[in-house]
Amino acid sequence: MSRLPSLPDEFERLEHEIVGRLHRFDVDRRALLKILGGGVLICLAAPAASAQESGRSQEREIPQELGAWLHVDRDGLVTVFTGKVEVGQNIRTSLAQAVAEELRVPVASVRMIMGDTDRTPWDMGTFGSRTTPTMAPQLAAAAVTAREALMDRAAQRWKADRSKLSAGDGRVRDTASGRSASYGELTRGEDLAATVSAEAARTPASSWKVAGKAAPKVDGRDFVTGRHRYSSDWSLPGLLHGKVLRPPSFQATLVSVDSTAAEKIPGVRVVRDGDFAGVAAPDVTTAERALAALSPQWREVAGQPSNANLFEYLRTKAGPAEERQGGGSIETLASADVKTEATYSVEYIAHAPLEPRAAAAEWKDGKVTVWTGTQRPFAVREELARAFRIPVEKARVLVPDTGSAYGGKHTGDAAVEAARLSRAAGRPVKVVWTREEEFTWAYLRPAGVIDVRAGAARDGALVAWEFHNYNSGPAAIGTPYAVPNRSVRFHPVESPLRQGSYRGLAATANHFARESHMDEIAKAVGMDPLEFRRKNLTDPRLRAVLDAAAERFGWPGRKTSEGRGSGIACGVEKGGYVATCAEVEVDRSRRSVRIVRVVEAFECGAVVNPDGLRNQVEGAIVQGLGGALFEAIRFGNGRIENPHFAEYRLPRFPDVPPIEVVILDRRDLASAGAGETPIVGIAPALGNAIFEASGVRLRRLPLLPEGVLPAAPAAG
Repeated sequence: MSRLPSLPDEFERLEHEIVGRLHRFDVDRRALLKILGGGVLICLAAPAASAQESGRSQEREIPQELGAWLHVDRDGLVTVFTGKVEVGQNIRTSLAQAVAEELRVPVASVRMIMGDTDRTPWDMGTFGSRTTPTMAPQLAAAAVTAREALMDRAAQRWKADRSKLSAGDGRVRDTASGRSASYGELTRGEDLAATVSAEAARTPASSWKVAGKAAPKVDGRDFVTGRHRYSSDWSLPGLLHGKVLRPPSFQATLVSVDSTAAEKIPGVRVVRDGDFAGVAAPDVTTAERALAALSPQWREVAGQPSNANLFEYLRTKAGPAEERQGGGSIETLASADVKTEATYSVEYIAHAPLEPRAAAAEWKDGKVTVWTGTQRPFAVREELARAFRIPVEKARVLVPDTGSAYGGKHTGDAAVEAARLSRAAGRPVKVVWTREEEFTWAYLRPAGVIDVRAGAARDGALVAWEFHNYNSGPAAIGTPYAVPNRSVRFHPVESPLRQGSYRGLAATANHFARESHMDEIAKAVGMDPLEFRRKNLTDPRLRAVLDAAAERFGWPGRKTSEGRGSGIACGVEKGGYVATCAEVEVDRSRRSVRIVRVVEAFECGAVVNPDGLRNQVEGAIVQGLGGALFEAIRFGNGRIENPHFAEYRLPRFPDVPPIEVVILDRRDLASAGAGETPIVGIAPALGNAIFEASGVRLRRLPLLPEGVLPAAPAAG
């Protein structure tokens, strides 16, 4: 078995790595000599990282200077700087609340500068539910430092007793004299010279006055009125529109391209560089016409895998196993009173963001500036630097609030394309991917095969648990149940399709397999699924959400008609605890499945913004319905066969049932992220409910690939 990283952060980086770039540019002789300085080039081959899911980047020092994080201007407006980005999860609001709480100012007076590599401190990326547990405390500590520095300044200026001063509503007050001054009057627009300490005494959640309450979405009106500009809306003086020549199939190489006809179109610039070919034109229509006028010759690769042999391929191409959870002896499984065994599988699925990849790029004085929707602006800056052989200081990335990502925008594909076209054209260029490009050339949530074997005593106590995941990833792979004998292993695979991060990473696949199998064991020992889980749980937080969901749902629910069934699932990931109950109605004659209702309980420590959290949970459930029921990428012969919404089934309004969310607000615990974990429970809960209603056990995601109950369900 291979050695694993020892630190949780290193696990996080490995699980978020995207392998493979879409383009490689040639280096001309003059540029090569400039890079080498006349020296000798020595090339070393490094092994490719195992990567199912996207974002390694070197760790950096966190700046301690207060001015790197926060500034108070003459008018008292508070400007906060963070490398995190807004992709619809509403952290622009929750982070502003964290600052407002500690600085004692209204949320409306806090302005967030986010995802600008020239202005914000370096950040690894907005992924992994890390913003609330890592960035919110950092900004809160900066706000505490600023508040104390303002009070120090007031005490010095007034020659007042520091212990008699207080801060509130953007002012420092002297309770002894009644004197007060606004923050702006105290700073006069100058930076506060102070050092941020991670040990700064922050307000306990039990005493929150701004955080912990619902707050309107910052700039929300701009989004609903259409005033907000996404990357795809960005415009610059003299902007050209770019289109990129795509291969006809994966692994195809460009042999030659005849651009004569395209170059005759007025205003068109054709670019060929290495395996990259594209056009820039004054408008989108002309760019599309020029792209169609190119005459390329391709060398394609035959015999590529397809859906038909995907799961066999993943098994046969697996690398050395990585043990992720162990203990006791798995050999005891053979002597268990009750033994179960099953295989589960998940298909590749697409992120399908409302806004596809887009970027606008401009070169000035040897520096490239790119506006693009990405979750990792600093990594994209490095990607640009590598692609164009320039220092990172010569690349700037800015991220306008982006129209969703779901883990799918960790790379700078569109940014690099726009920058290459812009450099050749000598003018700003914008590239907006089509929906077909997004489905075909963006990376996907990994497919996987999961083998489970388990053993239990006659009283329902788990005895042994063996779990093997092929390719889909190690996130939440360990079981939260008390099992004395465990062997949990991940088998990395060289994927036939470009794959990477997705909301929840592999936690959805691993929860689906584990929670489905928990129901199968419960059935085998003759126990109620809820009671079976409770018997084998020792984690009080997981028991709490399980009980909360079951109570609100009225588990198991009264069977009002034949064909109705209820399912339950629970789990923990990224510091969040979730339990999901679902009721379905199955019409066996028509093979139809209707979701009657869903109840989900969620706990992630102290809640910063209750409305925002509820939105995250509800949104995760709705998105999870797609992967649970319908979504699957069809591919064969190196091509995606359903690269449009007309062929790729997403949840529709009639698919969405009544959803009830139960939030457990634990003010005694640190806040954890909530962007991912709420998605993991819906698939197994639905699978278990369908079994209860129909007697048909579905072990493959999506459960209903054709929109109806499979006639002969596959076992994986």
